[in-house]
Amino acid sequence: MNTDFLATLGLKEVNHGTSTGRLSTALSDKTIASNSPADGAYIGSVTITTRAEYDDVVQKAQEAFTYWRTIPAPKRGEVVRQYGEALRQNKDALGRLVSYEMGKSLQEGWGEVQEMIDICDFAVGLSRQLYGLTIASERPEHRMFEQWHPMGPIGIITAFNFPVAVWAWNAMIALVCGDTCIWKPSEKTPLCAIACQNILHKVLEENDIPEGISSIVTGDYTIGEYLTKDARLPLISATGSVRMGKIVGSTVASRLGKTILELGGNNGIIVTPSADKNLVLNAAVFGAVGTAGQRCTSTRRLIVHDSMYDEIREALTNAYKQIRIGNPLDTHNHMGPLIDKDAVNTYLKAIESVKTEGGHFIVEGGQLEGDAYNSGCYVKPCIAEVSPENPMVKEETFAPILYLMKYSDLDQALQVHNNVPQGLSSAIMTNNMREMEQFLSPAGSDCGIANVNIGTSGAEIGGAFGGEKETGGGRESGSDSWKAYMRRQTNTVNYSSQLPLAQGIKFDL
Repeated sequence: MNTDFLATLGLKEVNHGTSTGRLSTALSDKTIASNSPADGAYIGSVTITTRAEYDDVVQKAQEAFTYWRTIPAPKRGEVVRQYGEALRQNKDALGRLVSYEMGKSLQEGWGEVQEMIDICDFAVGLSRQLYGLTIASERPEHRMFEQWHPMGPIGIITAFNFPVAVWAWNAMIALVCGDTCIWKPSEKTPLCAIACQNILHKVLEENDIPEGISSIVTGDYTIGEYLTKDARLPLISATGSVRMGKIVGSTVASRLGKTILELGGNNGIIVTPSADKNLVLNAAVFGAVGTAGQRCTSTRRLIVHDSMYDEIREALTNAYKQIRIGNPLDTHNHMGPLIDKDAVNTYLKAIESVKTEGGHFIVEGGQLEGDAYNSGCYVKPCIAEVSPENPMVKEETFAPILYLMKYSDLDQALQVHNNVPQGLSSAIMTNNMREMEQFLSPAGSDCGIANVNIGTSGAEIGGAFGGEKETGGGRESGSDSWKAYMRRQTNTVNYSSQLPLAQGIKFDL
């Protein structure tokens, strides 16, 4: 397989130590190897960050923060703008690395890098806002206002499924807010992080920006624990499983730190009698099959009105016959592999559990074998007809398993839809205004994202991204999510010669 893109990204014969803004000599002799799920080939390795290296990273992040917070926000935005331009120049190579190391299709790999570019553009505009409020004071000749200040070094913990975009969602916003960033990438996709840092390092060097503005620490969950327990980091943004999020949330809360948690999704689409069937088909198939079902916004449940259930069922069955599975770097393929063999085993166990609980597969799943699938990570996307009471419907399996169920009225559909622990993304397919408004009402979808006539997957960066319930309640990316990376300060200025107290209190000496 042609891997020339590795050299473009500075990853040829990679064996990196990871420390601050400049990649440093590693202290550890322990490494993490990265093997592609596409073909099983060894790509490279990174050293595991030692405790001494970690403390050095945090110290440099603190030192860099005292400098970075004094730089005017539009100047910080200019650095982010330059990084966006560097990403444009490296979009092809970085997209190929994302595809090769993670396993998502090349189209999705390029799309993920485009998401990074988009958030850079958003952050540049944001750097000229970061707006506060003017507040009316009850006291004469007093002015009240509210402003936002940089928070400090923040920790960013990302998952394998979006190995570069989710970091950029956090880091680009945090950087224009005046924070410094310490990134702990997934141990399953560490080279994507090194590549992003290599590109950023050049931009920082050209602008004479000190070490520690953006740093990487690599390793397993123990490195994540360094971050979550560290009182020097006022904010931890963590993306991953619900189990992981509960640990992170409780650990950071115990030291009264702040968190942004983006956890599990169990996303459903409600299909009403008035729905455009072509939209339904495209949304459901991409949502369920894209990234091999390894998106937190992947479509896992399709809740179809009984009047059109058979028609949708048949259309989905035919559509799944057309899905091409194979090397993700081949743009003719729709779906690549799962991330590793552990994910394959989880997928296979989930299929057996669905059957045990009474589910019936109309499109059978299973592991793919043969020379084209020699990594052992390729599986078939499958569809199961299930009852809403099937216990597997309430679980998130990070794999291309779609659950198909029927309903008779919208109230019932909403009850089925909301009756899961997760609350990330949701959608309704309808041309009926009343159905749309009911779905978007307080009594409708209980998710952080609710869409009409588009699927559950593929959010734009301009809107706040995140969910409710066991999804964690965090918000990243667009809208006013930037406020999570800053500390709020209320100010009152007295420009009179008197000292009146609020609430009319008298205190005369």
